[in-house]
This record gives sequence, C-alpha cells and structure tokens, in this order.
Amino acid sequence: MAKKNLEVKLISIPNNLLDVIYTACRTCYSADGAIEIINTITNDSEKKLSLISKVISSGHYSTIEHIQVTFAINNISRAATHQLVRHRHMSFSQKSQRYVKEKGEIDYIIPPAIESNPELYKKFQKHMQDTANLYQFFIQNGVKNEDARSILPNATTSSMVVSLNLRELIHLANLRLCTRAQLEIRMVVKKMCALIEEKEPWLASYLVPKCEKLGYCNEDNSCGRMKTKNG
Repeated sequence: MAKKNLEVKLISIPNNLLDVIYTACRTCYSADGAIEIINTITNDSEKKLSLISKVISSGHYSTIEHIQVTFAINNISRAATHQLVRHRHMSFSQKSQRYVKEKGEIDYIIPPAIESNPELYKKFQKHMQDTANLYQFFIQNGVKNEDARSILPNATTSSMVVSLNLRELIHLANLRLCTRAQLEIRMVVKKMCALIEEKEPWLASYLVPKCEKLGYCNEDNSCGRMKTKNG
C-alpha cells in the first residue's frame, strides 16, 4: 500500500489561442466577416489582449468557449473526482474500477487532517490494509471486479483525462480555488491553472478565487480573506 502524490499534466492547448479568441471577439463587433478577420489578423499581441479583456469584462463569455484544453491527472482520490465530475461543460475519461482490478495493495490519498495525527494515521493505514485484504479475498473467491469494488474507499487513487473550454476553466477556478473548497480539489485546480498560466500568463488574473473576481466574499462562512458583501 502506498501513499501517492498528485500529478497533473497539460496534454493540449491551442497554439493560436489569442488569434481564436480575438477573431471571435472581432466577429461579434465588426462589419467584416470572420474569414476576412482571421486572414488579416494583427500580430500585435497587446492589441489583441486589449480587445479580449474588454469583451470578457463586459460579460461576453461565448468568445472564450472556443478554446478547449485537456489535462491528464494521476493520483487523485475518488472523493475528489466525485466533486470534479459535478462540473458542467467538461468531458471526463476515468480509470474504471469495474474493468481495472486492484492488485495487491491499494494506492490511496490521505487527508492532511488525518496524516498529521500519528494515532489517526495509524488507524487509517490499518483500515486501508484491511480493505485491500478483503478486496483480494473477494476476488480470489470469484467475486467480479464490479462487485468487489463496492468496498473500496473514497481515498482510493484514480486517474483521468479532463477536457474543458476556457470559460468553464475560469468558472472552475473561481469556485474551487476558494479556501472553502476541500484542499485536494483545490490543489488539483491550482495545478491545472498554473500549467495554463505558463502558456498564457495573461490568464492569471482570471484564474482566481471568486472573491477576487467579485471583490467580496459571498460564502456563508467567510475565511476572512475578503470582506463579505454586507460586511
């Protein structure tokens, strides 16, 4: 049995991301056709970013939906994937516990609150080992993977490929970078955003917790980072 560390890799992002968004923005507000715009597109990045920023700030988000990015994620707990797949306008391909048999020990993610307490950590490890033993017992006695998996805990690691458009990535960041989000999914999204920002630094100001976007905290229980709307 082994504790695993989260890994996130950016698989794909358009090389002409700015050109695509700029063309979409210009198309909405220009007498010229989309083909004419892309055929005569400017090389001035500052000019592109100026228009894109203005359009996004106005709330015209359809212009950034044309940008699709894809990530590979390893060593994420099933607890975190259950949260991630609730988001709309995203595509997922995830390791199947029905078709993939756990062999021997189970890899898992340990919540920091448990890992930091030696007594709790010891109990957690014992539970995971007992679960792994029982899983193998079921398999050895003819129980199919799809039924034996019923006892696997939320801490069990998984892997997945995730695709989403830029509008949804910004929405994901706004929600899941909030300190009220669970730490693991916060770390997943933080790594996703960091990889995008390496390619497109201008997006850093958009890939932020929602309080930075709103200018106030709209949570019932604020972490204190920003004042509440009525505070």
